[in-house]
Amino acid sequence: MALSLVLSLAASPPAWAMSIRAAISDPRRPADQVAQDVLRKPEQMLVFAGIKPGQQVADFLPGGGYFTRLFSDVAGPSGHVTMLETTRWGADNIASDQKVIDDGYKNVSLDTAAFGQFNLPAPVDLFWTSRNYHDLLIAKYGVVDMAAFNARVFASLKPGGLYIVLDHSAPDGTGSRLTDTTHRIDEALVKEKLAKAGFKLEAESDLLRNPDDDRTKAFYAPEMQGKNTDKFALLFRRPK
Repeated sequence: MALSLVLSLAASPPAWAMSIRAAISDPRRPADQVAQDVLRKPEQMLVFAGIKPGQQVADFLPGGGYFTRLFSDVAGPSGHVTMLETTRWGADNIASDQKVIDDGYKNVSLDTAAFGQFNLPAPVDLFWTSRNYHDLLIAKYGVVDMAAFNARVFASLKPGGLYIVLDHSAPDGTGSRLTDTTHRIDEALVKEKLAKAGFKLEAESDLLRNPDDDRTKAFYAPEMQGKNTDKFALLFRRPK
């Protein structure tokens, strides 16, 4: 059974505390991303992810690099972060990722591939995707063999490596039936798919939960703007 975690820097080792605090306070972070911190809770999410200095990290569909920048600072000069972006969403989307590198995050690289694909030169310690796993089940973007995708993530991790999926919650029992229209996914479906790929669910976080959220509405609907959707965060491990 997975352990439900509610974490803060008070529970983390001093080395983590120093690197995470430095990452969050980095003046290079864009103001619009800093403004998202109150809802995205980066301090707790970085602790939940277990990222450490020197690690190799893959940020899948990084969406402008909100977490990439933070990962970069924590991983430090002996670590590396690879942004794995799709060509499906166009040049502007890729340019927003490239800006991370242009802003001086020297241990970051950008790789682009067809939708549902990615390239990594070597196994990583952490594979992360935030608010994008559901997109892989939306056919208009491209049909993705999810079993093959999850198997590829498994193979891209070092033994003992972590795969973290953070996404908008759909109503329990709906699977992916509402995903096309709401861009949400039932977390039980994610757990099922990753268990079949060989991952072990090791921890869950309730930090981004919002019991007042109407999970039948699209997260981008006008009435949802500025509100915190109910989100799950699941930490899976590739067994050693």
